[in-house]
Amino acid sequence: MSTTAVERPAQKGATEARRRRVVGLIALVVVLVAAGAVSLAVGARALSPTEVWHGLSAAPESDQRLTEIRLIVQTVRVPRTVLAIVAGIALGVGGALIQGYTRNPIADTGLLGVNSGASFAVVSVIAVFGFTDPFQYVWFAFLGAAAAGVVVFGLASIGRGAGNPLTLALAGQGVTVFLAAMTTAVSLTDRESLNALRFWNAGSVDGVGFGIIWPVTVFIAVGLLLALITLPTLNLLNLGDDVARGLGVNIAMSRTVGIVAVTLLAGAATAACGPIAFLGLMVAHVARYLTGPDYRWLVPYAGLLGAVVLLVCDIVGRLVVRPGELDAGVVVSLLGAPFFAVLVWRGKFRNA
Repeated sequence: MSTTAVERPAQKGATEARRRRVVGLIALVVVLVAAGAVSLAVGARALSPTEVWHGLSAAPESDQRLTEIRLIVQTVRVPRTVLAIVAGIALGVGGALIQGYTRNPIADTGLLGVNSGASFAVVSVIAVFGFTDPFQYVWFAFLGAAAAGVVVFGLASIGRGAGNPLTLALAGQGVTVFLAAMTTAVSLTDRESLNALRFWNAGSVDGVGFGIIWPVTVFIAVGLLLALITLPTLNLLNLGDDVARGLGVNIAMSRTVGIVAVTLLAGAATAACGPIAFLGLMVAHVARYLTGPDYRWLVPYAGLLGAVVLLVCDIVGRLVVRPGELDAGVVVSLLGAPFFAVLVWRGKFRNA
């Protein structure tokens, strides 16, 4: 009887916590849908809900006014909204995963060198081949990001500190600095590369069509699947390698699959819209504050928060300097840095 009396409050507390987390996920989905609807309506030309609906459903042979609205909605705002959601989910999940696998609360997807790898690939192919169309160099950006991730993980897997999260961080920092120097060297010797890098490095979800979005989404979907597979073992890894090994976790395999997932997520998102600094770092901390350290809840929260934040920042960028625009990556940094500083000041972060 005494054991039952002790267990009941614990079970009740666990049930209430699970209910709150489910309600939170539903609320985030509702906010994301609302932000998506707003994203379709705002811009250089504001559209009413009725016009947005006509833009989504109008046939090509409709009158000129509806044809213009259809072009705005279907060829500009729908791809932009979809890319913001997809890239936001990828960067949010990637940020939560990399903090978990490195046990470093200030780790970001850039720790694997994916941003610098993609940047170096972009300037290199523009300088060598003269590519100017994003559809041409986006695939090289993804390959550069993936190659950088492989090199970082390879360096962290050899030597006496193999598999150590600190070794991974040091390898990532070294590769990032080297590739950043190479990117600067190439871009300063080629004007076209410098101009493309200046635009691409801002981080934007505008001007990318479904011809790029759909293939990128496939890579992100694979990364999300790998992430979901590794979530139970990620919880055990954060108890310490010795404890996880004692519970039967194959540490090397789990960490390898997790890093591959992060590379796919961050590499694909970065290739499509450029480096969006700070997003994964910020939303992972917010998700941890809302859900606690359980990665089975933390990762879905981080993904949805990433999509909401990137989409809202893109909307804000369209409104604050009308009729011009601020790139989403710029707005994320402008709004995220003070928010991050406030959280640090208030001591709200918990260890990863």
